[in-house]
Amino acid sequence: MPCGGSAPSRHPYPHPTKDSTIDNTYNAAHLLVLEGLEAVRKRPGMYIGSTDTRGLMHCVWEIIDNGVDEALAGAAQRIEVTLHPDDSVEVVDDGRGIPVDKEPKTGLPGVEVIFTKLHAGGKFGGGSYVATGGLHGVGASVVNALSSRLDVDVDRSPAQQGMSFQRGVPGVFAEEGPGSGFTARSGLTRKGKRVTKGRSGTRVRFWPDRQIFTRDATFVYDELITRARQTSFIVPGLELVVRDLRGPEPVEEKFRHDGGIAEYADFLARDEPVTDIVRLQGMDTFTETVPLLDDAGHMTPQEVERELTVDVALRWGTGYETEMRSYVNVIATPKGGTHVSGFEQAVTKTFNDVMRQTKALKVNDADVIKDDVLEGMTSVVTVRLAEPQFEGQTKEILGTPAARTVVRKVVTAELKKFLTSTKRAEKAQAKLVMEKVVGASKTRIAARQHKETQRRKNALESSALPAKLADCRSNDVERSELFIVEGDSALGTAKLARNSEFQALLPIRGKILNVQKASVGDMLKNAECASIIQVVGAGSGRTFELEAARYGRIIFMADADSDGAHIRCLLATLFFKYMPELITEGRVFSAVPPLHRIEVSNPKKGMDKYLYTYSDDELQRTLADLKKRGVRWKDPVQRYKGLGEMDADQLAETTMDPRQRTLRRITVDDADVASKVFELLMGSEVAPRKEFIVQGAYEVDVEALDA
Repeated sequence: MPCGGSAPSRHPYPHPTKDSTIDNTYNAAHLLVLEGLEAVRKRPGMYIGSTDTRGLMHCVWEIIDNGVDEALAGAAQRIEVTLHPDDSVEVVDDGRGIPVDKEPKTGLPGVEVIFTKLHAGGKFGGGSYVATGGLHGVGASVVNALSSRLDVDVDRSPAQQGMSFQRGVPGVFAEEGPGSGFTARSGLTRKGKRVTKGRSGTRVRFWPDRQIFTRDATFVYDELITRARQTSFIVPGLELVVRDLRGPEPVEEKFRHDGGIAEYADFLARDEPVTDIVRLQGMDTFTETVPLLDDAGHMTPQEVERELTVDVALRWGTGYETEMRSYVNVIATPKGGTHVSGFEQAVTKTFNDVMRQTKALKVNDADVIKDDVLEGMTSVVTVRLAEPQFEGQTKEILGTPAARTVVRKVVTAELKKFLTSTKRAEKAQAKLVMEKVVGASKTRIAARQHKETQRRKNALESSALPAKLADCRSNDVERSELFIVEGDSALGTAKLARNSEFQALLPIRGKILNVQKASVGDMLKNAECASIIQVVGAGSGRTFELEAARYGRIIFMADADSDGAHIRCLLATLFFKYMPELITEGRVFSAVPPLHRIEVSNPKKGMDKYLYTYSDDELQRTLADLKKRGVRWKDPVQRYKGLGEMDADQLAETTMDPRQRTLRRITVDDADVASKVFELLMGSEVAPRKEFIVQGAYEVDVEALDA
């Protein structure tokens, strides 16, 4: 900096001087107090999460959940949700109907209090509800504040009464729809419809305010269907009807499930069962400190005893994915909370304790972890309690601390009864699921041990791969190929025949383990299966990652006889069960070696001296064609009994050179059918396989048998 000069201030927030023009006044006049529903319109995200489709759907849930709470209280059996073409939604229930008499403190009808006052409702204690989805008394009033029009009609004997609102202000509209003239006015309007004694209900219809919601925010029919189906499972006996009148043809679906969450867990499950649906139910009490009004009108902390009911339905399947749904009263908690953490802690600890007792886990085995136990599990975790604590109005996470303890206690006791049951069916299922959990644990540990070999290794790291692997030089996964070769004799020829730039070879000794019958632990102990999974490098089962595969193509290369076909079948079983993504992505192939070699005695111009055929029919056709053309050949025609009979040039020319070879891609058009076929042909049940063989015996061409 030159002498005598001064550097300009570079501070982002320069300190003002006495002569600054910045207004330093800040007093009470600058404070803005938002009255009533103004706060909702000013900060809607605080109450509904966002102002896009997600927030709009949350408004629908708020109204539907009021009807569901009536069903939980035993007062409603049916809820109808209708999407109208004019951008409105209507929710009708046959509950007790919102109170229409005057509320003592405000002197307003109960309907007006609920729809215009924040934190007003029947779910703060009072005995109207025990377990509810609504807690804060803001649901209906928030929807009202964010609607350009909301109509509510209450059926209570002797007549239907109702009122309308515009952006939270009560009044009367001149016509149907939100755009007609509006006159502000408090109080209910008696409708002409007579309501018979014993009949009651509530109808709410609202038009979302497009000043608040984004233009592309819309009511999603499929989300309504999903939510209605879930609710019908959670509240057995409640019928929910969802209809969409917006399209050219009206669409309607009804849901009612009397089987409850056991039926829900069965519906969610996508894989073959290992156990039946297991129901874990129980109840316990806990003490909670809550502020209550005393006789003098002061808020004082008091100890309140609460009841918490736990109901869990779960089952394990043969798959690897975990499907868990959790609910508090009827509110879905997609992000979990204390009840879910209690459940996960309980199942993990109980499995470890029982498997140690039954020696399913050996002394030196590590404890199983949560992911091992949850692998292949489908579960529905529900708790019911009065006034649960949630993290925010969107109620996605339960925060009640006692829920963790109670759920853990109930699940531990009930799950231990199942795992240690002496009943024959339950005992067999418990044994199967414990074997599955132990297998998952071993797979996870093996995957962790092989993690360093899951991607292409450089020269210094290649020693971690099996010594018998003849790897290729290229690091281009898309171009590289792994040939799984039957036998060491064929390996020697294949090494000379391959292009070592991009073709790798892995020999296997004879027939590998039939993994359809074996457990995961037995599969991992099998040296051939373990080395195939290690060389492919993408893990197996749940830990499989397609992007980590070290080769673009996997090619089975076995003899063209019945033993070779059996080996290819065993390899296909391994890949389909533990690395199915490779098959579905079309990256697994079977090489097609020739059966015969014809040596031509007088080849004509442009004709090869050696011709190869791949079946007896093709041989006969080729010989007939040669005879017709006057071409002679040396007898007898050579028939290959195995890959080892070929020299390197022949193997390269017929089976390995991409320019001349034939490959058969192994595909799965229908995963369920393929799974059943593998289980039939390779599974542990002998009787169905015998029946299949007997039925197909009459279709076999006896003369075609290679015996």
